Amino acid sequence: MLSVMGAIDLTKLHATGNDFLVWTDLDGHPGPSAAVARALCDRHTGIGADGLIVCRPGTDGADATMILHNADGGIAEMSGNGIRALAWAAAAAGLGGDTLLVDTGAGRRTVVVGRDATGAVTHATVDMGPVTFAPDAIPTTASSPFDLTATIGDAVYRGDAAGMGNPHFVCFVDDVDALDAVPVVTHGPLLETDARFPRRTNVEFVAVAGADRLRMRVWERGVGETRSCGTGACAAAAVAHRRGLVGSVVAVAVPGGTLQVELGDTIRLGGPVVPVFDVRVDPDRLGAGPG
Repeated sequence: MLSVMGAIDLTKLHATGNDFLVWTDLDGHPGPSAAVARALCDRHTGIGADGLIVCRPGTDGADATMILHNADGGIAEMSGNGIRALAWAAAAAGLGGDTLLVDTGAGRRTVVVGRDATGAVTHATVDMGPVTFAPDAIPTTASSPFDLTATIGDAVYRGDAAGMGNPHFVCFVDDVDALDAVPVVTHGPLLETDARFPRRTNVEFVAVAGADRLRMRVWERGVGETRSCGTGACAAAAVAHRRGLVGSVVAVAVPGGTLQVELGDTIRLGGPVVPVFDVRVDPDRLGAGPG
């Protein structure tokens, strides 16, 4: 059995194809175990998602608290698309107004929601805080985060490490056509576990696609290849800006859509948020093993 939780109500949302299950828990239930998160996110025997988010009321002035499980059950520090999905659920539950203060594993973040004529949340922009290139903060054991290389067979990946509250390895490819050919599913997990990243890393494969426009594919730590990654888009834009490839306002095209990244003392990430469905599920009936 997974746990003794009873049925819970979840909302499935996606933000440029990055999909999440959000449990709005206003009553302080015990948090889901790693096994519950894995079972719920399983795309064959569960509901299916890139991650499970628990949304709870905030403390010390925050409107909400976000607890994020990756699809493998592990706790993640931060997700740019995930916190935008949480903002939809928090607004629906009446936690705060159109500007939300949300506590995450990477610190407090401010999210502004946009609404349509009916008042429904359709868009969210989050202040992601500053990017860091300090090795200890990313973290990476490399003496410098810049111009790292990794060789897998005949392929050589080159790029920079960056921290957005979670670790990233931003690899550049020559052009958009080359990006399509990158074996993300086979090389991504090997780069994720590169020994220079003690907490593993997210891996972005990035090509310049035009003036102030990037195209990105991503291998997410603990998840796999996903259709979008908010922190990855921020890291990619920050690294490309430092290299002089883009300006301070960048459109990042991902398989699930386009994200807008604004670079400054902090980084702002914006894009659509789409509810998919609500579901009530009893995790104890999903049949995964303990863990």
